Amino acid sequence: MTATPTPTPTPEPAGTAPSEAPEKDRTDERLVHRSLLSRLMGRPELGAVVGAVAVFVFFSFAAESFLRASSLSTVLYASSTIGIMAVPVALLMIGGEFDLSTGVMVTSSSLISSMFSYQMTANVWVGVGVSLLLTLGIGFFNGYLLVRTKLPSFIITLGTFLMLTGLNLGLTKLISGTVSTKGIGDMEGFASAQALFASELSVGSVQIQVTVVWWLALVAVATWILLRTRAGNWIFAVGGGQDTARAVGVPVARTKICLYLGVALGAWISGQHLLFNYDVVQSGEGVGNELIYIAAAVIGGCLLTGGYGSAVGAAVGALIFGMTSKGIVYAQWEPDWFKFFLGAMLLIATLLNAYIRKRAEANR
Repeated sequence: MTATPTPTPTPEPAGTAPSEAPEKDRTDERLVHRSLLSRLMGRPELGAVVGAVAVFVFFSFAAESFLRASSLSTVLYASSTIGIMAVPVALLMIGGEFDLSTGVMVTSSSLISSMFSYQMTANVWVGVGVSLLLTLGIGFFNGYLLVRTKLPSFIITLGTFLMLTGLNLGLTKLISGTVSTKGIGDMEGFASAQALFASELSVGSVQIQVTVVWWLALVAVATWILLRTRAGNWIFAVGGGQDTARAVGVPVARTKICLYLGVALGAWISGQHLLFNYDVVQSGEGVGNELIYIAAAVIGGCLLTGGYGSAVGAAVGALIFGMTSKGIVYAQWEPDWFKFFLGAMLLIATLLNAYIRKRAEANR
């Protein structure tokens, strides 16, 4: 019998693999050149920046005194008192969680400093240190309870909110006999603590509150963490889906606890400013401020579902609040319009952020 020759496969053209995918499909999207407009459309704070510019232009015409240097200094101060808390709250929301106890936690921090210093007749710095430890303890409690019980952060921090509200009022009445603390302005260390937390800095002929420096520093640190560190990747991963994040080795529990500690640190800074700016603290303050911090973060581009947002956006959201609250005063409007205006800004900014995000995803 004659052997049948084995057919020789036809060689592929040089430089072409048999199963080669089209060139377009093999392109790494990280190497694709994106236009400046596309990159801007992908930024979560874009909607907030547009809103801030619109609010600034509006009050520039509506209030004659709005553009004065002293007025802008007041706007920055009002923005900073919100922004110091809005920045860590934004990081927590990017990580997929909420904290409804932030408003009263600020008051708790200032009450601890004041009452510990007064009752123990100690240097006020001792009270400041004790306040830092106990405030961080509250943040750790929220985070640890969250990761251990798997309960929603809404429920856990709502419980903390109610407990702190009662403790603030009850302990202040028990220790001081009234709903406010005793003055500590004549105690040792008060002047130096006031210089750190509640002083004014001269920039030319304008006085700037030191809270603006604290605010900008927190924005810078938070932005560096989010964009330049492994911890930032963990925060986005946890917010995008904690089960998936855990599967690829992200320390989910540690990340969430650290985020709550960051919120507590912001509450401590804000609380010390509250104390050393006014000397006495009303124990019922802070209720409702947690919604303002969350709203500033949402206006700044943070998603309620987590995994998206920026510290810069939260800072711009706080700036919108500051311009609105003071702009209404300078325009001599009824202050009752403030909440309405902020609610409208929240809805408009949220819709604008959603639109920008969809356009950015479509253009990728």
